[in-house]
Amino acid sequence: MHDTPISTPEAQGTSPGNTPSCVALLPLLLFLALFIGTGAALTLRGTSMAFYQLSAAVAVLPALVLSLLLGMGRSKTSLDTQLATFVRGVGDSNIITMCLIYLLAGAFASVATSIGGVTSTVNLGLALVPPAFVLPGLFLIAAFVSTAMGTSMGTIAAVAPIAVGVGEQTSVALPLLMGAVVGGAMFGDNLSMISDTTIAATRTQECQLKDKFRVNLYIALPAALAAVLVFAILGADGTITEAGDYRILTALPYLVILGMALAGVNVFAVLATGILFTGVVGLTVVPGYAVLQFSRDIFQGFQKMQEIMVLSMFIGGLGELIRDQGGIAWILGRIDRITARSRGKNRRRTGELSIAGLVSAADICTANNTVAIILSGGLAQEIARKNGVDPRRSASILDVFSCVFQGIMPYAAQVLLAGSVAGISPVAIVGNNYYCFILALAGCVAIASGRPRFSRRS
Repeated sequence: MHDTPISTPEAQGTSPGNTPSCVALLPLLLFLALFIGTGAALTLRGTSMAFYQLSAAVAVLPALVLSLLLGMGRSKTSLDTQLATFVRGVGDSNIITMCLIYLLAGAFASVATSIGGVTSTVNLGLALVPPAFVLPGLFLIAAFVSTAMGTSMGTIAAVAPIAVGVGEQTSVALPLLMGAVVGGAMFGDNLSMISDTTIAATRTQECQLKDKFRVNLYIALPAALAAVLVFAILGADGTITEAGDYRILTALPYLVILGMALAGVNVFAVLATGILFTGVVGLTVVPGYAVLQFSRDIFQGFQKMQEIMVLSMFIGGLGELIRDQGGIAWILGRIDRITARSRGKNRRRTGELSIAGLVSAADICTANNTVAIILSGGLAQEIARKNGVDPRRSASILDVFSCVFQGIMPYAAQVLLAGSVAGISPVAIVGNNYYCFILALAGCVAIASGRPRFSRRS
């Protein structure tokens, strides 16, 4: 079961931008400057909910206009041609898959909340787990579920509503709770044997899944243990602000979808079954809950996901415009030149740093870690070959750094989904995703030290 279908530009009947151009990256910089810059400026002015004042879905519009104009001016093509490129990015299978997950996740969260499922699940959890261990507990649960499912999006859809309920019942800050959930989800996305990122990384580097897993575990496990320690320290003073009762039956939907997730069931089947099962529970045990209310709750869940759906589609279209205009090719070329200059003992290290920078830049531009690996995989393999980097290490580095940036970019799908479910700014979640920052450090240490080392190819 995968996070998103793997697709390449070639598979979609398009070809990458042939002429590299750094100018193609200007729209992305404009979007980031508008969105993050406005929020930061308003924060300094003391504006409450500063990052809510300018919607990211609106901040991306000037960037889209600039990208369309740049494309028309550079390639001398018509607006219709540039719009066709944009629409191709919007309609990418990865983007559509994420939007469908958004809808189902929103519907499940809405129905579960309406029947009291979130409250029951949270109170049940608090009855079993001391508040001081809530943060590391959420991180470990999300990590376990994501590793089993192979999907960070499905994990966040399942676990984030529980974290929101915990935030209402304890003194632990909601951004910190969501940071733990997103971090745990990215742990599994990076390490799972069945995630798209793992499959893309091993396929492009021509190594075995089990070998990449072994190298990846060496980097990710210490980072996860350090994150557990950080969350345990940050959540040590957590207290229950409101003790509550729970009903096993209304908590059962969450237990069902978590069980299905651990069994490796497809994320769409998990969420669809969760919606249906939650509705049946509500109709059976909740007084006054009727079929019409069930349908209204589903639609309300759909409505809550509209903003991130629009933003995801716009980012997909912007990413395709940047790629088509040579922005990705420019990044690949700069990194290739850096590695070509390396000599002697530092070649391996330079090559691995280049691979890390390559996939990180691709992910920043595409906001999709699977697509970033596919776009950069071919050049990464060439960099590895020229600089004596073991394919198992290059595959692991691709996966690690793509997941790092996917977890710390405020416009990444996983962060947007968590922010939408929690009703908080994605920037606040990014600042509390300690696991991804620690994973980045662990990845750099692994590159600097050259560990783990291999005596022979398996």
